[in-house]
Amino acid sequence: MTGEPSNRWVLAARPYTLPAAVAPVLVGTGLAVRDGAFRWDVLIVTVLAALAIQVGVNFANDVADAAKGADTSERIGPARAVASGLTTPREMWIGIAVVFGFAALCGVYLAFVAGPVIIVIGLASLIAALGYTNGPIPYGYYGLGEVFVFVFFGLVATVGTRFAYDGSIDTGVWDGGVIMGLLASAILVANNVRDLETDGPAGKRTLAVILGRPRTRILYTVMMLAPFAVAGLAVAADRFPTLALITYAAIPLTISPIRAVITQDTGPPLIGALKATGRVQLVVAVLLLAALVV
Repeated sequence: MTGEPSNRWVLAARPYTLPAAVAPVLVGTGLAVRDGAFRWDVLIVTVLAALAIQVGVNFANDVADAAKGADTSERIGPARAVASGLTTPREMWIGIAVVFGFAALCGVYLAFVAGPVIIVIGLASLIAALGYTNGPIPYGYYGLGEVFVFVFFGLVATVGTRFAYDGSIDTGVWDGGVIMGLLASAILVANNVRDLETDGPAGKRTLAVILGRPRTRILYTVMMLAPFAVAGLAVAADRFPTLALITYAAIPLTISPIRAVITQDTGPPLIGALKATGRVQLVVAVLLLAALVV
């Protein structure tokens, strides 16, 4: 094993994807504050659980892509820990067990607050995380990655967070889940656009590989802009307060990553678009949190 031990786990955790874990927790928390159900302990434990699941997904993806030959020297972007020799597959699986075990402990705590449904949500999330690029039918290799992200890092994460506070689901939570799911899926689309040239030959049939670059660019643009339409509809239907239109302040932040995905085929601009997409999701979540709290 070679490389820098102090950095390998941070590298494998893929920090630029972590807003996808925190953002829906913020939205679900905003809904809880609005309804007078907020608890600091639930917020802290839920954030830690969400981050652990996201890191576990990234670890599992790292080891699976290395085994399947998807992470080659031709790939654009940060080095992958297993493929580059920074860590071994066995060490990575130990890391997966540790972070998922921690997430499970967080789930047990939340179950005492909101009931056993939290355990069901947590188990489904962990199973889905492992099946993304591992197992007999790794659905991330069959164009279903965006569906997984939309469901678990959008709907489940947002609705589950609100439920964790007091065991209830209320007005606006599904709208928040759709907004977060679309933006989280856009992060994955940006990642897969960047990896188009290496995923296809490696047999990794992501949605970007199936659709091709032109249609994937359209999909990405829709995923980046549709959340603002959802927010507007939620306000019109009185499921969000009027102040939720403050999320429109994030629209200018979408221009640069959309332009990069539409005009660039390879190189640093697509890496920048991936990171910028994560920032857009986090900003939208913070603005929506503020609107709900006020």
